[in-house]
Amino acid sequence: MNSQSTPDRRRHILDLDDWSAEELRTVLTIGTQMKDVLARPVKQVPTLRGKIVVNMFWEDSTRTRVSFELAAKALSANVLTVGAKDTSVKKGESLVDTVRTVQALGADYIVLRHPHSGAPYLVTQHFRGSVINAGDGRHAHPSQALLDLFTMHEQLGELADKKIVIVGDVLHSRVARSNLWALTTMGAKVTLCAPPTLIGPASYWKATWPNVTISHNLDHAAEGADVLMALRLQHERMEGGLLPSLREYTRRFGLNAARVALASPNVLVMHPGPMNEGVEITPDVATGPRSVIETQVTNGVAMRMAMLYQLAGVN
Repeated sequence: MNSQSTPDRRRHILDLDDWSAEELRTVLTIGTQMKDVLARPVKQVPTLRGKIVVNMFWEDSTRTRVSFELAAKALSANVLTVGAKDTSVKKGESLVDTVRTVQALGADYIVLRHPHSGAPYLVTQHFRGSVINAGDGRHAHPSQALLDLFTMHEQLGELADKKIVIVGDVLHSRVARSNLWALTTMGAKVTLCAPPTLIGPASYWKATWPNVTISHNLDHAAEGADVLMALRLQHERMEGGLLPSLREYTRRFGLNAARVALASPNVLVMHPGPMNEGVEITPDVATGPRSVIETQVTNGVAMRMAMLYQLAGVN
């Protein structure tokens, strides 16, 4: 957990496990303000003028990396984006060595994506500024969960008692975990739906989120849902023997028009991206009238602005 847990004292954003409903509402409000900024002819405010934001992406990314770049620039920050290939990692330089170098160059914020769970927590021990977790291993992806939360709240209003169905490779998903923290804190009723091999035992989830519902039947889970969120299916799951075939997965757990019809008439169809169209979601549903997938991408910039804006008060 973060060392400070009040909205006006938080130095890092590493996960949403210690966020209160009040703090989530605060960042949603800031997100609305930032979206208004992005709607102006000049999409910029001076909040981070003179500050340096370093995006350290040790995993490939498009949406998250680009939206953090745009967010920082919209707040007037100086932005530098580096990947592992741009550093001396191949020469043996450690993550801590890189962080110390970045700090010596005057960085105020580090946005880190890393394949190893817990890496952002390590960085906080060696960096005097603020750290934002842009995804670490299977652990957490708080900025994705916040933009998902913002999109749902914008479309549905208060989320208390709303039925949210997350379907796909839940067991290996950092997006699912961070969304669980945010959604349950706001009072939503969350159903996780996946084949047994991609979700694990119910006790694993209920030990942390006792009110979560576990399902292996998407037709049943989709009934009356306010949100249907599909997760990307990674092909290595099939190669690892966790699925009989992609065709079988799509037949049983793919989001299609028939399953959307089982949900609430105002259901939101969501996907954190990138999508495997025709596998976890059909093309007509991905671009259909109930889809807010493009809106998620747009809201990603506003919510990442909100995260940086919220941290500006402690730097």
